[in-house]
Amino acid sequence: MEALGLPSLNTLSPHFHNQKISQLSSKTTLCQTTWELSSSSSSIQLTTSYRTRHFKRGGIRMQAENEDYELKQVKDMAAARKRWEALVRDEKVKLLTPKEAGYAIQLSNKTLLDVRPSTERQRAWVKGSTWIPIFEVDNTADPGTVSRKVTSFVMGGWWSGVPTLSYDTQFLSKVMEKFPKDTDLIVACQKGLRSLAACELLYNAGYTNLFWVQGGLEAAEDEDLVIEGPQPLKFAGIGGMSEFLGWTDQQRVVAAKAGWGYRLLFSARLVGVFLIADALFIGAQRLGIYIQDIRSH
Repeated sequence: MEALGLPSLNTLSPHFHNQKISQLSSKTTLCQTTWELSSSSSSIQLTTSYRTRHFKRGGIRMQAENEDYELKQVKDMAAARKRWEALVRDEKVKLLTPKEAGYAIQLSNKTLLDVRPSTERQRAWVKGSTWIPIFEVDNTADPGTVSRKVTSFVMGGWWSGVPTLSYDTQFLSKVMEKFPKDTDLIVACQKGLRSLAACELLYNAGYTNLFWVQGGLEAAEDEDLVIEGPQPLKFAGIGGMSEFLGWTDQQRVVAAKAGWGYRLLFSARLVGVFLIADALFIGAQRLGIYIQDIRSH
């Protein structure tokens, strides 16, 4: 995901189940941290792979094993697709559209389990939903985490605004503490990927009445669900420079409906960014010239 390589956060086969879940393939992103979801147990393992290499000129330094990492991700994605296809094909996890989920909540009093991280939950949520995140923002400051955060930021985090996340090892125990295993649970996240990973974990733990919101809460229309929070539900998963400049797909849809006033706001921001960048560049040039003059005297 935004720098997240969890097998159970990868896409399902685009030709599976009448292509009901094909749209997920375009929404999957990867991360520097390797998350492994075991199909034989309800556990997620976090590993970060590095190798020490010796260089004739540079001595010893730590370098990520990019090729090995990418190969492992391909294998994990293939394994995840097979597991998920089996869960959905055998109806161990049932599909619901956001609209169907809204009907189920209002008419059948089914529970919506929101597994999104706090950064998304705080922006918007479904009224009456239960929040137990499967991944949460990693606020630790150990060298490994700092390294992952820096790498994630450089590799696109500055643009998407997606924070570094870590698996909540208490996720299953928190769900079990709150819900019996025969509870009808509608599991949802922002884009539909983390919730599918959660469904797999819950099924392996013995939950039998699981429903997965296809496409995530982001796919919901305004009338599908009763929403609370300071922002529209579709905006809960965006951030970074792309949000600031209004260059996300969600904001483009709103801009098409809102007209020129909405677009001018973000156009002004873009001009402001260019002016600031230009001022910093000119300032750096003048500072360099000033330093050279001091040294020459």
